[in-house]
Amino acid sequence: MDEAASRGMNIFQWFTDPANWSGPDGIPVRTMQHIVISAGAMLIALVIAMPIGLILGHKGKGAFLANNIGNIGRAVPVLGVLIIFASITVIGVGDVAAVLALALFAIPPLLTNTITGISEVDPEVRDAARGLGLSGSQMLRKVELPLAVPLVAAGVRTATVQVVATASLAAIVGSGGLGRYVVDGFATQDTTLILAGAILTAAISLAAEGVMAVVQRVVTPKGLTAESVTDESMMDADPTAVAPAAAAGV
Repeated sequence: MDEAASRGMNIFQWFTDPANWSGPDGIPVRTMQHIVISAGAMLIALVIAMPIGLILGHKGKGAFLANNIGNIGRAVPVLGVLIIFASITVIGVGDVAAVLALALFAIPPLLTNTITGISEVDPEVRDAARGLGLSGSQMLRKVELPLAVPLVAAGVRTATVQVVATASLAAIVGSGGLGRYVVDGFATQDTTLILAGAILTAAISLAAEGVMAVVQRVVTPKGLTAESVTDESMMDADPTAVAPAAAAGV
């Protein structure tokens, strides 16, 4: 449905109009574009942030970096990064600029939570694992990472929701997604189209939050939460009870 035809409609009429649920500008297509852009950005961010976070956290040298990356991530405007990437000739406007900018936006929470989760594992648990003869890589894989899962999963959840919510800005640089309705609505002064885009963006963001909350709950081992990893009660836990269980099957 073109923008001119949507004028004069109220928001209920817009959502119940079959024309808005079919074709290249229909809600299903725009929603899928939004998901693909967000998923691409998250994949790139995970590939970059997770290995770096695991290594720095394991070496215990990333606390200062984690704090500063988190602050930088909150300070950098996504819209500015989008425009910068779109201005680079080899990238240009479109999906590539949007995905790269969103990936950059997702890296800080992923990196910060991964470094924090790994580095704050109880030192006594590490000592017990070393006593069992675990190498550095085995300790990371069998002990540190399982205990860091709550914080790592929280970082993935935060980054995912942020990316999905912010992906609507991708339309500004010529990409697709649900933000296309908002941009086109402003271009044609169609308030119904703007409101529809805003509602759809909010809906998919809430859906992402719900899905990631379930994923976080599923992947978090029983007895661990994002809070319990850094809680003082963990310091009183018996390290010999944790490390052998984590090292089982080595």
